[in-house]
Amino acid sequence: MSWLYATAFSHANRTLTGEQSTALKKLRNLEGYTSAPAYLYSTPMKSLPTLLNTDFLFKSPDSGPSKTAAPPSASVVPAATAAGFVLKSPSVADGGSLPKEFTGDGASATLPLEWNGAPAGTQSFAVIMHHVDPEGKTKWYWTLYNIPSGTRGLPKNVAGVGTLGNNSVNGRVGYAPPHSKGPGAKTYVYTLYALSATLTPGVPPEQVTRDVLLSAMKGHVLATAEMKVVYTRQTDATGPEESPKQK
Repeated sequence: MSWLYATAFSHANRTLTGEQSTALKKLRNLEGYTSAPAYLYSTPMKSLPTLLNTDFLFKSPDSGPSKTAAPPSASVVPAATAAGFVLKSPSVADGGSLPKEFTGDGASATLPLEWNGAPAGTQSFAVIMHHVDPEGKTKWYWTLYNIPSGTRGLPKNVAGVGTLGNNSVNGRVGYAPPHSKGPGAKTYVYTLYALSATLTPGVPPEQVTRDVLLSAMKGHVLATAEMKVVYTRQTDATGPEESPKQK
Protein backbone atom coordinates (compact mmCIF):
# COMPACT_ATOMS: atom_id res chain seq x y z
CA MET A 1 0.00 0.00 0.00
CA SER A 2 2.86 2.38 0.84
CA TRP A 3 4.43 1.64 -2.54
CA LEU A 4 1.14 2.46 -4.31
CA TYR A 5 0.89 5.77 -2.46
CA ALA A 6 4.50 6.64 -3.26
CA THR A 7 3.97 5.80 -6.94
CA ALA A 8 0.83 7.95 -7.15
CA PHE A 9 2.53 10.88 -5.39
CA SER A 10 5.54 10.55 -7.70
CA HIS A 11 3.31 10.80 -10.79
CA ALA A 12 1.57 13.85 -9.30
CA ASN A 13 4.87 15.50 -8.37
CA ARG A 14 6.11 15.32 -11.97
CA THR A 15 3.15 17.41 -13.10
CA LEU A 16 3.91 20.34 -10.75
CA THR A 17 5.41 23.58 -12.02
CA GLY A 18 8.41 25.02 -10.20
CA GLU A 19 6.19 27.64 -8.57
CA GLN A 20 3.72 25.01 -7.40
CA SER A 21 6.50 22.83 -6.01
CA THR A 22 7.96 25.74 -4.04
CA ALA A 23 4.54 26.68 -2.66
CA LEU A 24 3.88 23.07 -1.65
CA LYS A 25 7.19 22.81 0.22
CA LYS A 26 6.36 25.98 2.15
CA LEU A 27 2.95 24.62 3.11
CA ARG A 28 4.59 21.40 4.34
CA ASN A 29 7.40 23.33 6.09
CA LEU A 30 10.09 21.36 4.24
CA GLU A 31 12.44 24.28 3.52
CA GLY A 32 15.96 23.12 4.36
CA TYR A 33 14.80 19.69 5.55
CA THR A 34 17.15 16.77 5.01
CA SER A 35 16.01 13.25 5.72
CA ALA A 36 18.08 10.69 7.60
CA PRO A 37 19.41 7.86 5.37
CA ALA A 38 17.09 5.40 7.12
CA TYR A 39 14.86 5.00 10.16
CA LEU A 40 14.44 2.27 12.77
CA TYR A 41 10.74 2.70 13.39
CA SER A 42 10.63 6.48 14.13
CA THR A 43 14.28 6.86 15.22
CA PRO A 44 16.74 8.25 12.62
CA MET A 45 19.74 6.01 11.97
CA LYS A 46 23.09 7.77 11.67
CA SER A 47 24.53 5.03 9.48
CA LEU A 48 23.23 1.97 7.68
CA PRO A 49 24.12 -1.50 8.99
CA THR A 50 26.44 -3.72 6.97
CA LEU A 51 24.46 -6.48 5.30
CA LEU A 52 25.92 -9.95 4.95
CA ASN A 53 26.08 -11.66 1.57
CA THR A 54 22.68 -13.28 1.11
CA ASP A 55 23.37 -15.13 -2.17
CA PHE A 56 23.11 -18.45 -0.35
CA LEU A 57 19.39 -17.81 0.17
CA PHE A 58 18.73 -17.85 -3.58
CA LYS A 59 20.42 -21.03 -4.77
CA SER A 60 18.94 -24.48 -5.16
CA PRO A 61 19.89 -27.09 -2.53
CA ASP A 62 22.09 -29.03 -4.96
CA SER A 63 23.91 -26.07 -6.44
CA GLY A 64 27.50 -25.26 -5.69
CA PRO A 65 28.59 -22.42 -3.38
CA SER A 66 29.26 -20.02 -6.24
CA LYS A 67 25.88 -20.43 -7.97
CA THR A 68 23.14 -17.88 -7.42
CA ALA A 69 19.57 -17.56 -8.55
CA ALA A 70 18.80 -17.41 -12.26
CA PRO A 71 17.68 -14.04 -13.68
CA PRO A 72 13.93 -13.43 -13.80
CA SER A 73 11.99 -14.53 -16.89
CA ALA A 74 11.58 -12.02 -19.71
CA SER A 75 7.85 -12.35 -19.29
CA VAL A 76 7.92 -10.74 -15.83
CA VAL A 77 7.32 -7.01 -16.24
CA PRO A 78 6.99 -4.91 -13.07
CA ALA A 79 4.11 -2.51 -13.48
CA ALA A 80 2.50 0.19 -11.42
CA THR A 81 -1.23 0.47 -11.10
CA ALA A 82 -2.88 3.76 -11.89
CA ALA A 83 -6.22 4.59 -10.34
CA GLY A 84 -8.78 5.00 -13.10
CA PHE A 85 -6.70 3.32 -15.83
CA VAL A 86 -9.38 1.06 -17.29
CA LEU A 87 -9.62 -1.16 -20.36
CA LYS A 88 -13.03 -2.13 -21.77
CA SER A 89 -14.81 -3.09 -24.98
CA PRO A 90 -18.14 -1.92 -26.43
CA SER A 91 -18.73 -5.49 -27.64
CA VAL A 92 -18.25 -7.48 -24.42
CA ALA A 93 -18.03 -6.77 -20.69
CA ASP A 94 -15.03 -7.76 -18.60
CA GLY A 95 -15.47 -11.44 -17.78
CA GLY A 96 -18.18 -11.84 -20.43
CA SER A 97 -18.51 -14.23 -23.36
CA LEU A 98 -16.47 -13.30 -26.42
CA PRO A 99 -18.82 -12.93 -29.41
CA LYS A 100 -18.26 -15.52 -32.12
CA GLU A 101 -17.34 -12.91 -34.75
CA PHE A 102 -14.05 -12.26 -32.91
CA THR A 103 -13.01 -15.93 -33.07
CA GLY A 104 -11.95 -18.37 -35.76
CA ASP A 105 -15.49 -19.73 -35.80
CA GLY A 106 -16.76 -16.36 -36.99
CA ALA A 107 -15.32 -13.40 -38.88
CA SER A 108 -11.93 -13.53 -37.09
CA ALA A 109 -12.20 -9.81 -36.33
CA THR A 110 -10.13 -8.03 -33.72
CA LEU A 111 -12.10 -6.91 -30.69
CA PRO A 112 -12.78 -3.15 -30.42
CA LEU A 113 -11.15 -1.72 -27.29
CA GLU A 114 -11.49 1.51 -25.33
CA TRP A 115 -9.48 2.90 -22.43
CA ASN A 116 -9.06 5.97 -20.26
CA GLY A 117 -7.12 7.18 -17.22
CA ALA A 118 -3.63 6.68 -18.67
CA PRO A 119 -0.96 7.99 -16.27
CA ALA A 120 0.97 11.19 -16.88
CA GLY A 121 4.09 10.66 -18.96
CA THR A 122 2.60 8.00 -21.21
CA GLN A 123 4.40 8.05 -24.57
CA SER A 124 2.88 4.95 -26.17
CA PHE A 125 0.63 1.95 -25.54
CA ALA A 126 0.91 -1.77 -26.24
CA VAL A 127 -1.72 -4.52 -26.27
CA ILE A 128 -1.22 -8.25 -25.78
CA MET A 129 -3.94 -10.92 -25.95
CA HIS A 130 -2.95 -14.25 -24.41
CA HIS A 131 -4.27 -17.49 -22.93
CA VAL A 132 -2.73 -20.03 -20.55
CA ASP A 133 -3.69 -23.60 -21.41
CA PRO A 134 -4.31 -26.38 -18.84
CA GLU A 135 -0.68 -27.47 -19.14
CA GLY A 136 0.51 -24.00 -18.16
CA LYS A 137 1.68 -23.06 -21.64
CA THR A 138 1.13 -19.43 -22.61
CA LYS A 139 -0.20 -18.73 -26.09
CA TRP A 140 -0.52 -15.27 -27.56
CA TYR A 141 -2.93 -14.18 -30.27
CA TRP A 142 -2.27 -10.47 -30.64
CA THR A 143 0.78 -8.27 -30.02
CA LEU A 144 0.44 -4.62 -30.96
CA TYR A 145 2.89 -1.94 -29.80
CA ASN A 146 3.91 1.69 -30.37
CA ILE A 147 0.28 2.75 -30.32
CA PRO A 148 0.40 6.59 -30.21
CA SER A 149 -0.04 8.16 -26.76
CA GLY A 150 -3.09 10.13 -27.86
CA THR A 151 -4.99 6.96 -28.76
CA ARG A 152 -7.94 6.09 -26.55
CA GLY A 153 -9.21 2.99 -28.30
CA LEU A 154 -8.92 0.56 -31.19
CA PRO A 155 -11.83 -0.02 -33.59
CA LYS A 156 -12.98 -3.44 -34.73
CA ASN A 157 -10.51 -4.87 -37.26
CA VAL A 158 -8.08 -2.05 -36.50
CA ALA A 159 -5.45 -1.35 -39.16
CA GLY A 160 -2.72 1.23 -39.54
CA VAL A 161 -2.34 1.89 -35.80
CA GLY A 162 0.87 0.92 -34.03
CA THR A 163 3.14 -1.96 -35.00
CA LEU A 164 2.03 -5.59 -35.09
CA GLY A 165 4.14 -8.41 -33.70
CA ASN A 166 3.58 -12.10 -34.35
CA ASN A 167 1.27 -14.69 -32.75
CA SER A 168 1.96 -18.19 -31.45
CA VAL A 169 -0.79 -19.87 -33.51
CA ASN A 170 0.83 -19.61 -36.94
CA GLY A 171 3.96 -17.54 -36.18
CA ARG A 172 2.88 -14.79 -38.57
CA VAL A 173 2.57 -11.06 -38.02
CA GLY A 174 -0.98 -10.11 -37.11
CA TYR A 175 -3.99 -11.23 -35.10
CA ALA A 176 -4.79 -14.94 -34.81
CA PRO A 177 -8.33 -15.48 -33.47
CA PRO A 178 -9.09 -18.07 -30.78
CA HIS A 179 -9.87 -21.34 -32.53
CA SER A 180 -8.95 -24.05 -30.07
CA LYS A 181 -10.09 -27.65 -30.05
CA GLY A 182 -11.42 -29.31 -26.92
CA PRO A 183 -14.37 -28.97 -24.54
CA GLY A 184 -14.94 -26.30 -21.93
CA ALA A 185 -14.71 -22.55 -21.61
CA LYS A 186 -11.38 -20.86 -22.32
CA THR A 187 -10.31 -17.56 -20.78
CA TYR A 188 -8.48 -15.00 -22.91
CA VAL A 189 -6.76 -11.97 -21.42
CA TYR A 190 -6.32 -8.56 -23.05
CA THR A 191 -3.63 -6.49 -21.34
CA LEU A 192 -3.03 -2.82 -22.10
CA TYR A 193 0.34 -1.31 -21.19
CA ALA A 194 0.92 2.43 -20.71
CA LEU A 195 4.59 3.03 -21.54
CA SER A 196 7.01 5.87 -20.89
CA ALA A 197 8.64 5.46 -24.32
CA THR A 198 8.12 4.09 -27.79
CA LEU A 199 9.67 0.64 -28.14
CA THR A 200 12.54 -0.64 -30.23
CA PRO A 201 12.49 -4.45 -29.80
CA GLY A 202 15.68 -4.86 -31.84
CA VAL A 203 14.20 -7.49 -34.16
CA PRO A 204 11.81 -7.27 -37.14
CA PRO A 205 8.05 -7.44 -36.37
CA GLU A 206 7.79 -11.07 -37.51
CA GLN A 207 10.16 -11.99 -34.66
CA VAL A 208 8.40 -9.94 -31.97
CA THR A 209 6.92 -12.62 -29.74
CA ARG A 210 5.08 -11.94 -26.49
CA ASP A 211 8.29 -12.45 -24.49
CA VAL A 212 10.32 -10.23 -26.83
CA LEU A 213 7.74 -7.47 -26.44
CA LEU A 214 7.60 -7.84 -22.65
CA SER A 215 11.39 -7.70 -22.51
CA ALA A 216 11.41 -4.50 -24.59
CA MET A 217 8.93 -2.96 -22.13
CA LYS A 218 11.14 -3.46 -19.09
CA GLY A 219 11.72 -0.18 -17.31
CA HIS A 220 9.04 1.60 -19.36
CA VAL A 221 5.77 0.27 -17.91
CA LEU A 222 3.89 3.04 -16.10
CA ALA A 223 0.66 1.09 -15.61
CA THR A 224 -1.37 -1.81 -16.93
CA ALA A 225 -5.09 -2.43 -17.41
CA GLU A 226 -6.60 -5.84 -18.02
CA MET A 227 -9.79 -7.34 -19.40
CA LYS A 228 -10.75 -11.03 -19.52
CA VAL A 229 -13.21 -12.70 -21.86
CA VAL A 230 -14.46 -16.27 -22.09
CA TYR A 231 -15.20 -18.36 -25.18
CA THR A 232 -16.73 -21.83 -25.34
CA ARG A 233 -16.38 -23.43 -28.71
CA GLN A 234 -19.37 -25.35 -29.98
CA THR A 235 -18.76 -29.02 -30.77
CA ASP A 236 -20.21 -28.64 -34.25
CA ALA A 237 -17.90 -25.73 -35.18
CA THR A 238 -16.12 -26.19 -38.47
CA GLY A 239 -12.89 -24.90 -39.84
CA PRO A 240 -9.18 -25.40 -39.10
CA GLU A 241 -8.39 -26.34 -35.53
CA GLU A 242 -5.35 -26.38 -33.33
CA SER A 243 -3.95 -29.43 -31.62
CA PRO A 244 -6.00 -30.60 -28.61
CA LYS A 245 -2.97 -29.87 -26.46
CA GLN A 246 -2.83 -26.25 -27.65
CA LYS A 247 -5.94 -24.69 -26.17
